[in-house]
Order: sequence, then C-alpha cells, then structure tokens
Amino acid sequence: MGIFLKNKNFRKLTLASWLSTAGDILFYLALMTYASKLHNYTLAISLISITEAIPRLIQSLSGYYADRTKNKLKMIVWLAIIRFVLYLIVGLLFVTNIAGWNLVLIVIGINFISDISGMYSSGLTTPLIVDLVGANEISEAEGFTSGISEIISTIAQFIGSGLLLFFSYSNLAIINALTFLAAGLLYVSINHSYLQDHAKEEIKVNEQGFFTTLKSSFMQIKKANGLLTVISVIALLNGILMALEPLISIVVAGNKTMLIGTYSFTIALIGVINSIGLALGSAIGTMIFKKASLFTITLLDTVVSAGTALAVIAQNIIATLIFIVLLSFFAGVASPKMSQWLVSAVDRTILSSSIGALNTILQVAGPLMTTIFTSIASAININVALASLIVVSVAVFIVAFYVMKKTQKTTPEVEPNID
Repeated sequence: MGIFLKNKNFRKLTLASWLSTAGDILFYLALMTYASKLHNYTLAISLISITEAIPRLIQSLSGYYADRTKNKLKMIVWLAIIRFVLYLIVGLLFVTNIAGWNLVLIVIGINFISDISGMYSSGLTTPLIVDLVGANEISEAEGFTSGISEIISTIAQFIGSGLLLFFSYSNLAIINALTFLAAGLLYVSINHSYLQDHAKEEIKVNEQGFFTTLKSSFMQIKKANGLLTVISVIALLNGILMALEPLISIVVAGNKTMLIGTYSFTIALIGVINSIGLALGSAIGTMIFKKASLFTITLLDTVVSAGTALAVIAQNIIATLIFIVLLSFFAGVASPKMSQWLVSAVDRTILSSSIGALNTILQVAGPLMTTIFTSIASAININVALASLIVVSVAVFIVAFYVMKKTQKTTPEVEPNID
C-alpha cells in the first residue's frame, strides 16, 4: 500500500492494469453468456475456455519477446491501443447482421489475439515495475497489485452479471474497449516522466535465442540455492489448491451436511473464500510476513493443504472453509516472495522470459494435478483421492524441510535481503 501511495508512476501502472482486468472480466462474462444461448453451447464454451487458457501456457514465449523489446513502455502503449481497437470492432460486430456461430468464432479469434497481446504486455510490464519500485520492494509491490486485482476480478463478476440485465453485448464490448483506452492514456502519462528518469541509462535487451534463453534462465535459477526446489513446491501447492475445488464439489454433492443453503451457493462460497484468501495473502500477507523465509511460508502451506483434505474427509464444511482461506492466503504470500527471489537471481535482460517460464509451470501444474486426483476419485473413491492428496502434501513438506536445512547449512542466507 505504501509503495502504491508514494510512487506516482507505479500507481499509474497499477491502475492501468486494474482497469484492463475489470474490462476483461466484464467482456468474458458477456461472451460466455452469449455462447451459452447457442444451439451447441457446450462446444462454444469449450472453445472459449481453450482460447483463454492457451496464452497462459505460452508465457515463456511472450516473456522472451518482451525481453527482446527495447522500448517496453512505448510497446505497452501501442498494445493498449490495439486492444482498444479490437474490442471496438467486437462492439460493432454485435450490432451487425452476423449472428450465432459465425459471430462467436470471429469474436473468439479477436479475443484470442487480445489475450496474446495481454500476455506480451504483462511480460513488458514486469521489468518496468522492478525499475520503478526497486528490486528490494518487488514482493510488496506485486503482492499489493495481485491482491487488489483478485478483489477486482471477484467484484467485476458480480457487476458483470448485473450489467447483462441492462446492457447489450455490444455495450459491454465497448466498455471493455474504453478500459484499454483509459489504460493506454495512463501509460502515456508515465512515458514522459519515466523516459526523463532513465534517459541516460543504457537500455539492454536479450539477444539470445529462445532455447538458449530458457537454458540460461534455468542455470541461473539453479545457482540460487534452494530456489528451484521452492518453485517446484509452489507449483505442487498451486496444483493442490486447484485440485481441491472439484474434490470438495464431489463431496458436497453427496453429503447434505456439507451444504450451506443450497449446493450452488456452497460452491460459490468456496470460490469467494478462495479469492478472499488469495487477495489478503497477496495484499496484506506479504507485508505481515515480509521477514519470513519463503521456505517457512511453503511449509505452512503444505501443512494447511493436508488439514484441508482432512476437514473434507471429516465432512466439516466450516473447518473446510477455514482451511481453504488459510491455504489460499499462504499461496498469495508465497507467489510475490518467489518473484522477489527470482528477480534477484536472474539477469534483468531475461527476467520476463524467466517469469514467463515459471508461470507456465504453475499453469500446467493445476490442470495436471486436478486430472490426476479427480481420476482417482472417479476410478476408486473420493476419500482415496483426498488421502492421496494428504500423502503428496506430507511428501512435499519433507522435501521442502530437508532442502531448507541443507541450504541453511551451506548458505546462511538462502533468500535475498528484502528489508
């Protein structure tokens, strides 16, 4: 919060990011609602979900091109303008004679291009944030940004569902376009002062090939004693967090004692609790646990993940909700701290590539572990799936604890000083 209030340029960059997030959520709801009214709505919704997921799985590639971009802020401005134009076109398409599947396929294509641009823009933004707030404050800055963004996403979903009662699909597309225009104007207002502050600095960009860059990134991460293990642990914890939701849904569906009101309300409440935990962890937890080791946070999270599974097995919905908020809270704390360590471990010219590769790993871990545990639940038993999840949590705890002790013996300071 302090960085946001004191640092004018960081504040503008953050506000622009929040505007884009809110607009994207509103339009996503509109597109999904429109697709749900088609004859073959299952296929339409599946296509939307797939095209939304693909950009997240290629963040290492978009990060690589971000590292190769010399004037990052100028490119961010142009990307905001391009996305503004794209959604203006979408708004116009919704009022033309094109309808049904033809319209959906065109809009999905445009939305896909916009999402790719968004991933590229995100990669361009990361080094700028480091420049604006300093490497020692990146954990607090990213945590605050991510936490508020999570809250905005949750609120935007409720607002979007309400706006659909009064506004047309075209209106929501244009509202989304305007959020990108506003974001672009904020970026432009940063441009002048940022260029003045950095006018005399030599701009360095990555000139290595893609696979050479990934190899270089991996080698630098490996040299940071314990960082590679922590990344693996956090990926597994993210996977556990994502896998828990469908497993809990299965248990709630078969046990009325787990219901709070109706089934749909209980599931919605779990989602909201999860979002609140992530938001609090990112925005506030990073400040509360500023001096805590990332190893400590991951160990706490593994204990809580096992506790969550035990609460579900015991069919105690209150205990389950408490553990979920704690699990997501510590996950929200761990992610910015990991970024802090990564910033100090890798060369600045390959920072976006490294973070992109890391995010790709985190994105893959969730669906992979969800598939594994839900398959166990379907093939054998839900309690076996939950017990397996506990075993994984215990194994992750043992490995993380062992590596923490080992690195502390060889290197007293295993993480960068962030005071």
